[in-house]
Amino acid sequence: MEQNNGTQATEFILLGFAGQHKSWPILFTTFLVIYVTTLVGNTGMILLIKIDSCLHTPMYFFLQHLAFVDLCYASAITPKMLQNFVGTEKSISFTGCMVQLLVYGTFATSDCYILAAMAVDRYVAICNPLRYPIVMTQRVCIHLLAGSYFMGFLNGSVNTSLTFSLNFCKSNKINHFFCDEPPILALSCSNIDLNIMLLTVFVGFNLTFTVLVVILSYLYILAAILKMSSAAGRRKAFSTCASHLTAVTMFYGTLSYMYLHHGTAESQEQEKMASVFYGIMIPMLNPLIYSLRNQDVKKALIGIGKKCF
Repeated sequence: MEQNNGTQATEFILLGFAGQHKSWPILFTTFLVIYVTTLVGNTGMILLIKIDSCLHTPMYFFLQHLAFVDLCYASAITPKMLQNFVGTEKSISFTGCMVQLLVYGTFATSDCYILAAMAVDRYVAICNPLRYPIVMTQRVCIHLLAGSYFMGFLNGSVNTSLTFSLNFCKSNKINHFFCDEPPILALSCSNIDLNIMLLTVFVGFNLTFTVLVVILSYLYILAAILKMSSAAGRRKAFSTCASHLTAVTMFYGTLSYMYLHHGTAESQEQEKMASVFYGIMIPMLNPLIYSLRNQDVKKALIGIGKKCF
């Protein structure tokens, strides 16, 4: 239902993808498989790290919470999207939309900071191996993790509260498959200059700060690896960083494109594809990346398999 001027929207309609009504069986099946894989992979990673005592190290402490965060923000958007593929009613309540944006924004931002904390952990482990147990104590890890969740909640709560304090009287049709901030702001009849400025500042700061931490950490790591005389040592150091670097590149690349690229109407479908990648695909890929490229995780999986069978 279109909203008349002066009438506040009480619900929104998620338009989804262009032409989704024609290909909904394929889209539904594809995203259902991806979501089930995400649930199994991330839940399995969390349980594996919890069960195997060999994985009770700072690196896997952060990886466990990365899997939890991926699980949360994928679950914030995927079930509703799947429902909209098969249902005739594609609406989401005002409150439901607000909760979706809050949960998604909180955990997606926390993901950035956990990836940065993992980069710091790898820096200490490779550049200062003798001091690693002293520096990366349980207390330090908990503080880094708490800071990640705090920054996520701060970003999510501020942007969500400011977004939903606006008046929505233009239309209630969100040109997206979930309640993301840019397409919601496009529906407002209020002045959104402050919202756009804060969105740019918050996203810009979070991305810039965490990317700088990752880049600086890996510059020091690279310098330390090049100084190693042992080829085996260099290979081992590279292998411990390869999974994290792959996850970082995928996540930051697509997130930067989505929020710092102010696209036109013609690029909205491309931005939806970017959202699919970092919001749905990456949470599925992360457990696969860390399990297939990590020798410790492989050994833990083999050990659990032998005990079970």
